[in-house]
Amino acid sequence: MQSRIPRQPVGEQVAAPRVDDDAGLTAELAAVISGARRRAVRDGDRQIDSAHLLHSLLEHDTEVRDVFGDGPGIARLLGYLVQRSIGYGLRWQGSVEDSGAVAVVAESDGFSPLAAGAMEHACERAAARGGGPARGVDLLAAIVADPGARAVEVLHRAGIDTGALIAAVEDRLEPPRWSSH
Repeated sequence: MQSRIPRQPVGEQVAAPRVDDDAGLTAELAAVISGARRRAVRDGDRQIDSAHLLHSLLEHDTEVRDVFGDGPGIARLLGYLVQRSIGYGLRWQGSVEDSGAVAVVAESDGFSPLAAGAMEHACERAAARGGGPARGVDLLAAIVADPGARAVEVLHRAGIDTGALIAAVEDRLEPPRWSSH
């Protein structure tokens, strides 16, 4: 029996991003990347894009799901993301996600230029926060920061305010303020 999942040519296989050993990734974020890779292959896409990453973040990272909270917005968002492979988003197939707003990463390892830049930005955010590993909320903030990202288009269609989403992520990443008594 032949597999229904399209196979990518060896030169185009989706691989894990290259990140500095210092920055690293949390186990959750590594699972997100694996999930996004499977989703891209299943959708017949040549590269992981920001919408694949967003879908996988919601699927694998409880901290990211907590940022969105409960309600109709998250249900609509998941609906759009699921529909991607059966209609919505088919116009993206065969095209490369690159808004031009994020510097293009020279070696994207199977990621769209925008998604590769978001991965790099997530690691930079983690390093600026104190050198811990990049977390899903770092990647979410990096993805949402680019208005040309496919994930941002999906968020807007689902009625989610990206400005409020970024504020919620920043609040979550803010170090605790201790009183000086």
